Amino acid sequence: MRIVVTGATGNVGTALLRRLAEEPNTTVHGISRRPPEPEPPYDIDWTPVDLSKPGAEEPMTDVLRGADAVVHLAWQIQPSHDEPELFRTNVAGSDRVFRAALRAGVPHLVHMSSVGAYSPAVKGGLKDESWPTDGVSTSYYSRHKSAVEHQLDRIEREHPGLTVTRVRPALILQSQSAAEVKRYFLGPLVPHVLFKAKVPILPLPNSMVLQFVHSDDVADALVLVLRKRLAGAVNLASEPVVTPQVLAEVMHSKHVPIPPTVLRTAARVTWWARLQPTSHGWVDLALTAPLLDVRRAREELGWTPRYNARDVLAEVLGGLGRGEGVPASPPLKPS
Repeated sequence: MRIVVTGATGNVGTALLRRLAEEPNTTVHGISRRPPEPEPPYDIDWTPVDLSKPGAEEPMTDVLRGADAVVHLAWQIQPSHDEPELFRTNVAGSDRVFRAALRAGVPHLVHMSSVGAYSPAVKGGLKDESWPTDGVSTSYYSRHKSAVEHQLDRIEREHPGLTVTRVRPALILQSQSAAEVKRYFLGPLVPHVLFKAKVPILPLPNSMVLQFVHSDDVADALVLVLRKRLAGAVNLASEPVVTPQVLAEVMHSKHVPIPPTVLRTAARVTWWARLQPTSHGWVDLALTAPLLDVRRAREELGWTPRYNARDVLAEVLGGLGRGEGVPASPPLKPS
């Protein structure tokens, strides 16, 4: 089996390359804007492509010819103050990947979507893959994920012979993604030492209820998707659901409830002042995105996560304290 992976230097890409290296009779070709250092898990063939550039589909088409599947992981989070630039990579760039796959005759297209593609929902129950994917309007990340989902709707209508898989995970973390998490979401004003010390209080709204999944577990699911050629959407998340109380326990802290508007306003003001890189849209997404039902992954893929959500959180918090990353990878490189 020959697999082409876009965005293969990132959080999920790193885990997927590690996992595919264990698969017999499998070759992998990586596509990224900035090629990594040639060392494991990156000692594969690479083609540097900037998806935001017109004409990027041309070199990708050449790489994709003869591939059994393409796994599209490439996605840009920053600069959060320049949404047009993000759109060029995330939405227009995804369209270029899809067009290249169609031109090359790739039979299986796997897209890394997200819980962020879903429409808002009350946090009281779990939603399966049939929940609408119209996104959260105030989040550029959610709008872009939703837009790509609608691109795939059109592709499925126009190319019924193509197998399209949409993987919709909860928040994906691993210790090696800590440097990326800090760079993209926390910024330089948050010191690593903060995550080594005991934080006395954790001020969060009670409605900040989230799910997490380990990068390695997502990689396992992707390999199962490739093996079984599973079509359609599939949710991925680990138990337990993480309430602010659970998060405070993992951080050895005390949860102090605050109104959602306080957190949203604080994020908005500090983001506009460029004190930190996380816009208020991320707060809205965290407060309103649905909780995922993962029965399809368990029943049809046979997927069982190895890490529970508490373990995932503890691992990434430890990675943040140590300033952990992947020196060979441009997006995961420690500061």
